[in-house]
Amino acid sequence: MSRQQDEQGVVLTAYTSNSEALSTVGCREPTEFPGASRRTGQHNVQRGRAAAAALGWGSGKAPYQRCSSQDSLDEQAMVDYFTEVEIIQRSGDTETQEDLQLKVADEGEQEEAWLMEAGLATLFDQSASDGEDSIVLLSTLTRTQAAAVERRVETLKQTLRKRNKPYSVPDVREIFKPSPASQSKDEAGSTERSGSSKQEVEGLVGNGAGPDAPGGGADAETDINLEVSFSEQALLYREGLKVTQPQSEADDRLPDFRVSQDKTGQTRVGDLSSEDMKKVRRLVLIEMSALFDTCGIEVKAHKALKVKVRESGLFGVSLSTLLEQDQRRVPGTRVPLILQHLMSHIEEQGLDTEGVLRIPGAATRVKAVCHELEHKFYEGTFLWESLKQHDAASLLKLFIRELPYPLLTVEYFSAFLSVLKLPTKKQQLQALNLLLLLLPEPNRDTLKALMEFFQRVIDHKDRNKMTLNNVAVVMAPNIFMCKGFRSKISEQQEFAMATGTANIVRLLIRYQKLLWTIPKFILNQVRKHNMENQRKMNRDRAVKKLLKKMAYDRERASHKQESTAETEGGFIRVQAPQFSMVSMAVQLTEDLKASDVLTRFLSQERTLSVKREDLCLYEMGGNIKERCLDEETYITALLELNPSAEWVIKSVQH
Repeated sequence: MSRQQDEQGVVLTAYTSNSEALSTVGCREPTEFPGASRRTGQHNVQRGRAAAAALGWGSGKAPYQRCSSQDSLDEQAMVDYFTEVEIIQRSGDTETQEDLQLKVADEGEQEEAWLMEAGLATLFDQSASDGEDSIVLLSTLTRTQAAAVERRVETLKQTLRKRNKPYSVPDVREIFKPSPASQSKDEAGSTERSGSSKQEVEGLVGNGAGPDAPGGGADAETDINLEVSFSEQALLYREGLKVTQPQSEADDRLPDFRVSQDKTGQTRVGDLSSEDMKKVRRLVLIEMSALFDTCGIEVKAHKALKVKVRESGLFGVSLSTLLEQDQRRVPGTRVPLILQHLMSHIEEQGLDTEGVLRIPGAATRVKAVCHELEHKFYEGTFLWESLKQHDAASLLKLFIRELPYPLLTVEYFSAFLSVLKLPTKKQQLQALNLLLLLLPEPNRDTLKALMEFFQRVIDHKDRNKMTLNNVAVVMAPNIFMCKGFRSKISEQQEFAMATGTANIVRLLIRYQKLLWTIPKFILNQVRKHNMENQRKMNRDRAVKKLLKKMAYDRERASHKQESTAETEGGFIRVQAPQFSMVSMAVQLTEDLKASDVLTRFLSQERTLSVKREDLCLYEMGGNIKERCLDEETYITALLELNPSAEWVIKSVQH
């Protein structure tokens, strides 16, 4: 499941081929669409329109108003999808792409790759360097997460046995076997976990999930619980504890999901240090696999493919290469500059343009502008005021399609397609949340910027006639019809892909405020991981590096004790080394929030030129490396979770 780059190109991997994955994306039985060919992207829209007319699609509806509802996708709306496919075909950027067939990885290879990506290589390779860290990671797993690991270790062991090869894969019972020293502690923890599992069930019922709870029934499905593992919740659902819930949800409405306010604050993507984000990603991979396992959805791995990529330029260049180019000009760039300029240009002049993302620009003009941008963009000589809005929108879509590998990555492309197989909207959102956290930073940041832009387009729907459904339908083929995925599929599979991918894009736009966050249960596992690592490091006194760190820890612990003493006296000390103030004492109350601390700081430092929105209070040390706090975070509640934390005010880049 890794991406590697060599002199010939980029090595790509994926979970499943299109033909296998497309059968999973539809939420209902796919309707045969006679206008579709068997090759992705080679759709005859004229035949499709004739078929649509024969089926009575589109009769009596005015242009640009096919999707007046924000909540449902009807058959007529899908005509826009296939119209967009025809536009893509006519643009010529997909016709020269050779078919690339994905080959299923040999049995056992996908398990090895998965364990390596999860940071558990030591479970099949005793020489792996992360042995101690793997043990710590395993100690943080829930029962469903542990089952996901066990399943892959067992499959790998059976595969090696069939091949009559020597193997050192441990028995799964040994993986989670507690050490004698921690036996009593683990037994106590097991009892505690057993009790907490019961409380979790009662908590879910208490939140409206049970038949007798106020607001129970279907409304309960709109409550999102971020404190309990998603796979554990799916297990409870599968075991029938939520007896009032249907086995599937209709696609005719998108509910307003509610997330209960967490006093310790919401953690958004980008709020954590890179060290903690590595732990987040490993845990999210295991959790995502556990969620799919619990729901009986198999995700297969495929062998790598090589695709030639350009080493410079704007279009057809990898995101990593683009960002390297951009960061030499604008340090700290996280979203390609060309994409930022295209979105800004549309926002400045085109948000009120009717059909701004749906109506294409002139193909010859778009091609000419694309060539001109390649030569003039970085020189700053391109005349943006001459760029028409529909041409800018076509260039934006071209940029996405021309990426040498999917924006959603080859590794997780088919996993995204499989999301709609999950039985409820809540579980689909939970899976999307996990998949977004698995994306590499350049892909995740770029996708986030796009979704925010699409929402701003939708905010002007009264003028531009681009509703949520309109945007989702026209953008789905641009996001999901990627180079290297031209495998032959049937008409039914193509129509299933149309409806399924449009629904996935709808969810990504509609719930982006929820999706780009880190669930609290994952963050709690990271905290536990950090604490266990500290304990192990403190026990190992034979390494010189560790001895130096222990001396540093003792000095830091002394400072923390002083800080704790001040906390016990009713105050916390906030540091701002980036500014003139060395530290600031803030009285601790039950209602003290991060926003109150920032307000107090700005009231004392009135000479600062920094804006309020560019400041953030950070939780540092203790069981977290670094975390930018949500302004609604209650300091007292967070101190209970991390009593050794230090508080630092820093400026942040948006």
